[in-house]
Order: sequence, then structure tokens, then C-alpha cells
Amino acid sequence: MITVERLTKQFADMRTGPFTALDGVSFDVKPGEIFGLLGPNGAGKTTCLRILSTVLKPTSGSAFVSGYDVATHPEEVRARIGFMSNNTGIYDRMTAGEMVEHFGRLYGIPKAALQERISQLFERLQMTSIRDVLGSKMSTGMKQKVSIARTIVHDPPVLIFDEPTMGLDVLVARNVIDEIKTLRDQGKCIIFSTHIMREVEKLCHRVAVIYRGKILAMGSVRELTEQYEQPDMEELFFKLIDQHETEMAAGKR
Repeated sequence: MITVERLTKQFADMRTGPFTALDGVSFDVKPGEIFGLLGPNGAGKTTCLRILSTVLKPTSGSAFVSGYDVATHPEEVRARIGFMSNNTGIYDRMTAGEMVEHFGRLYGIPKAALQERISQLFERLQMTSIRDVLGSKMSTGMKQKVSIARTIVHDPPVLIFDEPTMGLDVLVARNVIDEIKTLRDQGKCIIFSTHIMREVEKLCHRVAVIYRGKILAMGSVRELTEQYEQPDMEELFFKLIDQHETEMAAGKR
């Protein structure tokens, strides 16, 4: 469902020259799989996901979603993905129902089918009671539910979650994780970006550790911890970063 090959993204910097945010990244994600991108802030996670969602164009390399090139067929890609970030971007003057309906219309869902889909989603996500609540009156948990509903209203086969639990309290974060599990069980192809180790260990079939735009290691949690002889993902994460920094420093000498 997702194929990424040697993906690179550079940004211009007038003072220091080109900045490489993503450097030759390659991976693939299958239906029914949650693929984790684990890395600190600034590692390149969001840049990669923005390319996959057609917000950015790659400098080089390629990325395909459901067989469509993100650079040359962005409309086809957008129709097949749902993107959710930690920034809910809820409109203050629209109700929960209006917001989800608005996104459904953007995806071209017929009116009758859209209303039925919205009713199903609101019941499934336990949102019926907030259907007429304005964005300005919503709690953080309510906003996150609306964000999930508008992400999946068109029932896309591919879902991209960019640190969706960042800044949430434990109860709301758990609800988000539970919904992602439900989507996985429906056969969705999911990319899950995070810097929270426990989420990776609980959710992801495979994970790529990304740092300074490069993938340092990739595999299942068990494969990686056994390969690098570490007790958990946190220790593995720091070991890989320390190793990378040591190699970089040696290369500069």
C-alpha cells in the first residue's frame, strides 16, 4: 500500500546552505499493518509524512500510495489517505457534525451516504452527544474525536497519524490508541509517528528508528531489541543515537 524508495528532502537556507531533512529513506507498509516512525522532534518524521500526504514534494527518490506516485498523481493519493496530526485545527464556529460533514463533502461523498456515514462514526466514537457542540466549546478529548472522525469519514485504505497523542492526557490518549487498533483490525494500512516508546511497543508491527533524516534501524520490536541486545525500545533508541553520533564525529576527524 505504501512504498518509499530513497526519499530525500532538502530545504534552502540562505545562511548555511541546503538543509537535508530527509536523507535516502526507504520502507514499505502493508495492509493491516501499523508501521511506526520513531524519532525525536526534528528527526524527519513529519517531513516524510507530509511528502506521503502530498503537502511537500520530494527533492529526490519516490513514494507511492496505493500504486500512485505522490509527486505526479497527488489527487489520487489524497483520495486514498486520511491524515491526522496532534494539531487538531478544529474550527471554533462549526459544530462537530458540521466539521465532519464539511470534510466528507470535500471528498465528494454523496449527501445521503454522507449523513449515514456521519451517524455511524458518531455512534462508534461515542460522539453523538457532542454533534451540535461548537469547536470553541469542546474539550481536548472532544476535539481529538472530531479530528479522528474527519480523518476517516471517507473510509480511506491508508491512514497517517503524526504524533496524534502528543499533549493529551492519559485517558484521551488511550481512546486514540484504541481507535487506531480498531482501524488496524479493519485492514487499514497505517503509519504511526511518535517519540513515545510505549506506544511503539503496544501498537506497531514494525518500526523504523529515524534520526537526523536517516533510518538507523528497522524491524519488529523483538527483532530490534534482540539484534542490538537491549532490554526495551528506550534503551535501543538511545544506543542507536549514541552510535550514530559517535560515527558522525569520527567521520569529521
